[in-house]
Amino acid sequence: MLLHPAFLKLYRFPLLMALSSGLLYWAFAYDLTRTDYVKLLMLYAALFFMFYKLVQIFENNLKLLTYLAFSFRAIFILAIPNLSQDFYRFIWDGRMIMAGINPYLYTPEYLIGQGNFPIAQARELYEGMGVLSAGHFTNYPPINQLCFTIAALFAGKSILGSVIMMRLIIIAADFGTLHFGKKLLEKLKIPKHNIFWYILNPFIIIELTGNLHFEGVMIFFLMLSLYLLHVGKWQWAAVVLALSISVKLVPLIFLPLFFQWFTKGNVIENEVMPSAPNNKITSSLPSGNNESNWVSITLSLARLALFYGIVGIITLLLFVPFYSRAFINNYTETVALWFQEFEFNASLYYLAREIGYAFRGYNEIAIVGKTIPIIVATFVIIIAFFRKNKTSVQLITAMLFVLSFYYFTATTVHPWYVATLLILSVFTKYKFPLVWSFAVILSYLAYLGINSMDKSENLLVIALEYAVVYSVFIWEVFIKKASEKEA
Repeated sequence: MLLHPAFLKLYRFPLLMALSSGLLYWAFAYDLTRTDYVKLLMLYAALFFMFYKLVQIFENNLKLLTYLAFSFRAIFILAIPNLSQDFYRFIWDGRMIMAGINPYLYTPEYLIGQGNFPIAQARELYEGMGVLSAGHFTNYPPINQLCFTIAALFAGKSILGSVIMMRLIIIAADFGTLHFGKKLLEKLKIPKHNIFWYILNPFIIIELTGNLHFEGVMIFFLMLSLYLLHVGKWQWAAVVLALSISVKLVPLIFLPLFFQWFTKGNVIENEVMPSAPNNKITSSLPSGNNESNWVSITLSLARLALFYGIVGIITLLLFVPFYSRAFINNYTETVALWFQEFEFNASLYYLAREIGYAFRGYNEIAIVGKTIPIIVATFVIIIAFFRKNKTSVQLITAMLFVLSFYYFTATTVHPWYVATLLILSVFTKYKFPLVWSFAVILSYLAYLGINSMDKSENLLVIALEYAVVYSVFIWEVFIKKASEKEA
């Protein structure tokens, strides 16, 4: 059908866009350096425009969109990432594990400084990852480390080979996200083509497949967990959610949001009574009395406690192979850096920082960084207990709001962080994450001077990025919502 003359004639312009996109992805993968900002922005803008039009035109042809999404990913197979150095550390950690060394116990800088080269291509990997990564302990959880180890197992002496293996893992995860994302959209009676705002998005293709960020694997487990939760298999949903947390710690922030889903939502109906209202179990349940309500509440709280217990136990068990007192100290120290030392592409935090400069005369990140988790935790509790999160759509929307608030207040927001917001948004009516997936490319202008002594960000460019994102966010969440209520 795709090669049928009538089809080719009818869709010759969109298919030309698809072919052009393939060529631009090739240029992005093999003919771009991250300091060539004009070329970077032009390529990305063109790819984003064509992606948007392709989804619009072929929204009823999911098979073609699927072919395009994974054809574009295939273009990157042999490419070395050109917008991120993180993959060098991934390879380092994987090879350390294969050498029988706990990667959480030593920094690359320490080992190289001692004249210790414990793995193949140690010097090349050390120089490639950069001083910042080499000087800190690894912060990647155990399932992420498993992915690195698989790459080391199959390509222990080739950087390109390791890149290919990790890329195949990420692409496989995207297949899973597409499959279960479509199934969940179908069950929620949301158009299935929405998943392609994520799967076909050049931001996702470039940041995850191209630059080898494992948010794609975390998102696959998160999507599978949400699907299992929706169909009533909440025990397995807890297991898979633990796997998601063990790729990236981000889903930890969602845990309080499950309270209403279990205590006030449809967990019992989904699990026990899929064919209501004529189900015999439904008719036999007592109603309208305090005793039955008490039993229902007790059962719901027990399920919630078991859900949290499964998540917690499995997450901890996955860390057990790396456990030692030094591991705990090193890991907590490294995670704390994201709140108290690292700064990149922030928004509200930068405003707080400037206020601190004005009144104190110095950067107060140590103080502000300790305050941010408290503010975020307070917001999460408010959303968890005072906003309706009974249905799957309400739960996912709450996740979107909570994670957005965290990123709006965070000291560090790398471009690939937006991927989680984007996948959550396809199940909601909000489009600001889609806009952010376009505007976030501006954050790469902060890499200006990365090879010189000047590593300061261009705050005007950051301000432009967030002006666009906040404008759409405020319109969708406050202005448009108020207008709808008034109508």
